[in-house]
Formats: sequence, C-alpha cells, structure tokens
Amino acid sequence: MKIKWLGHASFLITSDSGVRIITDPYEPNDKLLYGTINESADIATVSHDHFDHGNVAAVKGAPQVVKGDAEIKGIKFKGIATFHDSSGGKERGSNTVLCFEVDGVEVCHLGDLGHELTAEQAAQAGAVDVLLLPVGGFYTIDAAVAGRVVEQLKPRVVIPMHFKNSKCDFPIAGVEEFLRGKSDTSQPDASEVEFRAGEMPPTTQIIVLKPAL
Repeated sequence: MKIKWLGHASFLITSDSGVRIITDPYEPNDKLLYGTINESADIATVSHDHFDHGNVAAVKGAPQVVKGDAEIKGIKFKGIATFHDSSGGKERGSNTVLCFEVDGVEVCHLGDLGHELTAEQAAQAGAVDVLLLPVGGFYTIDAAVAGRVVEQLKPRVVIPMHFKNSKCDFPIAGVEEFLRGKSDTSQPDASEVEFRAGEMPPTTQIIVLKPAL
C-alpha cells in the first residue's frame, strides 16, 4: 500500500488492488495554501466537519464518506470518539480517530486530536503500524503531547501532519519541535511512501513527507 501526503491532515492511501482512500480533505483559504485537492477516491474519511478536514465535495469519484465504524470495499474502519481540545470538547467539539487496515498494514489517523489518549482509547486503537499524527499544537496536541501519544500507541512508523510550513500559516508550530531530540527520523524528498505488511521497521521510525499539493 502507498501513502501520499496531499497536505495538512489529508493523505491519499492506495491499496495494492487500487482502492483509494482520502483522509480529511481540506478547503484552501488565505491561511491554508495547499493546492486544491484534485484526486479521486473510493472512500473519504472525516475526523470532524471543520473546513480544513471535511471538504468531501473536493474529492472526485463520488466517494463513500466514513465518519466512524464502517466497512467499505473490504476495508474495516473503526472510529474512536475523542475531543478536539483538552477541555472535553468545550472549546472545539468532538474528533474521531479512525483506524483501518490496508493490505495488512494498520493505519491510524488521529484527525485533530486535542488531548492525550485515555487508556481505553489507546486500547481501542490496538496495534498501529502507521500513525498519522498532528504535531503543531494550538488546534491539536503539541509536540510534547504528540510524543506521549506515540509512547501510548507504539507505532512502527509516524508520519507528522497538521504543522506550520510555507503552505500552512495557522498559528501552530512547525514539525521541527516534534523532531527535536528524536532519533530514527527521515525527511525524504518525496510526498509518497510505500509499506508492506511484514516489512515494517522494528522500532518507531518518523518519516516527514513533503506535501504533494
């Protein structure tokens, strides 16, 4: 399976058989300067309905929308109820973590998670091969809490998302703060990476992709 970072919290995940999943499609604006999503997909996942995560209309191909537990094209999605802030949703509402398996690789997309996971939420996530992790803070968990979430879930691979860069002018931190002091990190000159079940790294590896858009 392949994972391509489109930008922000949006990824295109393609199975070996050609099933295409787009996570949290965004709507560009004057602060979110990633290019317009032009991809087609069979499935679009949405962690919450804010403009930078729920722009399903941008996804071509009339995708089926997943916001919680579902099974589409042989892929089972598990939704885990969380919050968009550390105040039980009082500031920014709810957020759904979505976990699913593609070609034997367990993927977990945290959406705009705003707090450390409870033991129950971590147990619901189960084994995680690839963790799509917000790290920018302010709207989501920051670098320190993101590090603790990694310790909770113990993924094989972490792909950071939702951080400040030349295409995101939100009042959030860049990825550098999350990477500081961590070993086994890579920043390939690529927006896409391929994974195969049984060939995942033995210890957690952090891969910072370049946005495709």
